[in-house]
Amino acid sequence: MNSFLTFRRALRCLGFLVALFPLVVQAQNNGTVSGKLLDQSTSQPLPFANVVLLKAQDSSFVAGAQTADNGTFTVEKVASGSYMLRATVVGYQPFKKAITLTAAAPSAQLGILKIAPTAVQLKGVVVQGEKAAVVDNLDKKVINVSKDLNSTGGTAVDVLQNVPSVSVDQSGQVSLRGTPNVTIYVDGKPAPSTFRLDQLPASRIENVEVITNPSARYSAAGSGGVINITLKKQQKDGWNGQAVANVGTQDKYNTSLNVNRKSGKINYFGSYDGSDNRWRGAGNLHQVATVGNSTTRTDQEGNNVSHGTYHGGRIGADYDLTDNQKLTVAADLSRNKSWERENFNTLLTRNSDAPIALRNLGYDQEQQRELDLSGDYRRTWKNQKGRELTANVTYVDVDVDVTVGQKVLDGPAEYPKQERQQKYDVGLSLLMGQVDYVHPLGEKTHLDLGLKTENLYTSGGVDYLLQDADAATFTRQDAFSYDYRYTRNVHAGYATYQTEVGKWSYQGGLRAEYTNLTGNVVPSLGNFNQHFLNLFPSATVARTLPGDQRVQASYSRRLNRPDFMQFLALPIYNDQRNYRIGNPNIRPEYVNAFELGYQVSMGQTSLSTTTFWRQTNQSLQSIREVDTAATRLSGQPDFITRTSYRNFGQTNNYGLELSITQPVAKWWKITANGSIFRNELTSFSGDSRNRSNYTGTARLMNTFNPTKTLDVQLTSNYRGAVITAQGRMASVYSTDVALRQRLFNDKAALTLRVSDIFNTKRQYTELYSEGLTANFRNKRETRVGYLGFTYYFGNSKPSKKIEQGPKSGGGGFGG
Repeated sequence: MNSFLTFRRALRCLGFLVALFPLVVQAQNNGTVSGKLLDQSTSQPLPFANVVLLKAQDSSFVAGAQTADNGTFTVEKVASGSYMLRATVVGYQPFKKAITLTAAAPSAQLGILKIAPTAVQLKGVVVQGEKAAVVDNLDKKVINVSKDLNSTGGTAVDVLQNVPSVSVDQSGQVSLRGTPNVTIYVDGKPAPSTFRLDQLPASRIENVEVITNPSARYSAAGSGGVINITLKKQQKDGWNGQAVANVGTQDKYNTSLNVNRKSGKINYFGSYDGSDNRWRGAGNLHQVATVGNSTTRTDQEGNNVSHGTYHGGRIGADYDLTDNQKLTVAADLSRNKSWERENFNTLLTRNSDAPIALRNLGYDQEQQRELDLSGDYRRTWKNQKGRELTANVTYVDVDVDVTVGQKVLDGPAEYPKQERQQKYDVGLSLLMGQVDYVHPLGEKTHLDLGLKTENLYTSGGVDYLLQDADAATFTRQDAFSYDYRYTRNVHAGYATYQTEVGKWSYQGGLRAEYTNLTGNVVPSLGNFNQHFLNLFPSATVARTLPGDQRVQASYSRRLNRPDFMQFLALPIYNDQRNYRIGNPNIRPEYVNAFELGYQVSMGQTSLSTTTFWRQTNQSLQSIREVDTAATRLSGQPDFITRTSYRNFGQTNNYGLELSITQPVAKWWKITANGSIFRNELTSFSGDSRNRSNYTGTARLMNTFNPTKTLDVQLTSNYRGAVITAQGRMASVYSTDVALRQRLFNDKAALTLRVSDIFNTKRQYTELYSEGLTANFRNKRETRVGYLGFTYYFGNSKPSKKIEQGPKSGGGGFGG
């Protein structure tokens, strides 16, 4: 009840805040000042920069604007007089220019204005402005990984766990505002289905964009939103790069090297990443199942250890064909090897019989090889600013071999000590092509058009092996062995229109996607052939208010396509009593997403609030239940559970999100993010009842700069309890601390990080269905210390402390 009142009061406060700012129109002032801001060294546009006009005589504020995605700005309704134009953007020197407007010349078109990056020499000490660790725009959040010390030595999982509103569970599933099925992009392109966040080192990531309500330009897949991971790629003259080495407690090592060399029209780039990590964990399971008149209780405890090695390399080149055309080619090759061992003790109690004690061993081994080839083309027009044509072709080839095994080490005779294995051979190929075109229809209006095709094919087999009596060989069990194939073809086209009228910005878009899915399992366990055509509209309206404020409302329709392991009726055994199988009859789920956001910057303080509502139809849920037929056929005094997937009911997720950045002192800054939202979904009980709860997330990051070369970050994260179709997941919270000392006149940096310093992060899940109740507790190794050393060469430099206030941004529509 208290959380509900808090939620209502927060909504009222937001509505009252927006209503406080009336529209001010000064009809007598019809002058304008326009121009375009570019980076002095790269000539790249500078979006989201603040541009203000000050009176020349007393420097009082007159009017202001923000630059668009292409760096353009227009300050309107300005009276005649003398002014000082000032442009500011984080990481660049303030720009000033004197302007005079007269009755004869009421407008000033300044053209291109180039701003230099901040670099001021003071008695041998260089003080350089930098981007904030988190840039919170209304339509997306941008996380600058170089400023996030709490991901040092980690992977993309560690990066995302420090992103506001994002949570990553221990299986690697990403959720945004409590909604799973988030689409991951890498360098602006959808990642293949085999992509794993824990295999991408954090040191290779430049920044992460979290786009909660994507426009029609993005693929409609991903009901939770889009996360775009941008990889590092330098384009500075000469040789540049950085080398990183990290060592972690209890056998954790990783290293990376990023280099580039630009000479004339060609820029060569390359990288290498390697890791060798060992992890430990523990867990327990308490489960009660009823089959007919028999009730069996399972109590299980175990410990596990896993080891993984990864080697990945990337090479590529940018070539300037002409001043307006660029071609980029790149190749990525990676290999991952891992294994895991779990020893667990099981106690089975059936009705009032004496308990049965078992000692089990479970293991799996995996090898994955992946090759990615891509080519990008970009064309601009010198005489038509804003006009742009881009094209991309990507090919991905993946080969995976997995062996999963179980063995009873000790137990009664009805549980034979035979080893069982499942061997998986998976091959996957993906070919994608996309063309995007932007055509300006005026200084503040443009039309975007695009076409995309995505063709995925995967095939493989599963061999079920049983250990022979001589304990030396294994025999393939044909009745439990399968081959499969799966094809997914998606063809899409979109159009978006964006314009600005005064202080109003509008964008509307429509995306059409045709999907064809086919697959089969041999021997036949369920073939399917689905095809559907969908339309996905999107719209955004934004209003700039006086005092560096902005209000924005947006809508988009999206879907979540099941992956091939959810479709294929292929039994995959976790152990002898639990297996997972796909469902050929499931359908995609569809989402309607609405957002209303407000943002204001007050000096070095920025505040952003967003209310959101996400409605999901044909909700796709994972269901675990007792397989009564398999239980009876097993002939053993326990039970077998099956996990599968179903569409049922509707889910609603709505709430309020708030983000604030506040300097406390010159050496201390606080960034706080929080959300409270309500989850509503249809219960798996089958009686159409809704289950709901209030939950939320919170993140508090303290950044300290006790000296000019020392940075310290203390970050705490919290995720409230979340309901599922069959139960709930308990809350999770943790605290990380990191220190970085810059060395050798900023040619190197030494970093120390400790994750989950209080060792509080653990996973607790409850689930229940007809005849089944289960509680899972898992505690993986989360308190880890990392010591890292980074060396920079060429023009590369470590990120410095923030000398200016964080820039909130507010422009753009995520297109």
